[in-house]
Amino acid sequence: MKKWLNLINVLIAALAVQFVAMPVTAHPSGELALAELPYYGSADFTPHWFKPDSPELADFHQVPAFSFTDQQGEIVTQNTVKDKIYVASFFFTRCPGICPRMKSQLSKVQSEFIDDDDVMILSHSIQPGNDTVEVLQQYAKKNHIDAAKWLLVTGEREQIYSLAKKAYFANEDLGEYVSKEDFLHTENLVLVDKNRHIRGIYNGLNNTSVANLITDIKRLIGE
Repeated sequence: MKKWLNLINVLIAALAVQFVAMPVTAHPSGELALAELPYYGSADFTPHWFKPDSPELADFHQVPAFSFTDQQGEIVTQNTVKDKIYVASFFFTRCPGICPRMKSQLSKVQSEFIDDDDVMILSHSIQPGNDTVEVLQQYAKKNHIDAAKWLLVTGEREQIYSLAKKAYFANEDLGEYVSKEDFLHTENLVLVDKNRHIRGIYNGLNNTSVANLITDIKRLIGE
């Protein structure tokens, strides 16, 4: 009996997720409908709904300019993801805990959009002192990470942490404590649209959540 109750609870949860994720339909009057996915502009991830041409978007929160180095030694800036949809994450190569599981989930995203040049993954090392270009390159090779789709970036620690907390809203409350030097370790994946607006946050350890991420990326492609 307990087994069936657990199964029912799982099914109810799955249906609830699908219901919340349903897109907003166009108004009968022919006016532009709200975007299918909300916009997020603060650390509490309160959803905001806008029309595509809303003037409010001009001043709404965006991921600011940045500059890092990827696993191939190439410079990665905001121009690298210009007009692209991307998934942002945080990791470090020596992580024995959640990182391998997140890597496995992100591999699904890589495979799903391997032929779509408009979709990328951007994973930031929270231990840039250890995760040099050479280390990232070896990690990418070991884990079958395609540099054309999935960038592992390193750089100035202060910039990575500042961007994580102020731009992507990843902080101690969302993540796992590592040490006084490396506290930022979150399982959350952040979906960013072509205008560098945050459009979703997902649990990178959860199969259903990552499936929703893939669905939402496809919705953004259609915007």
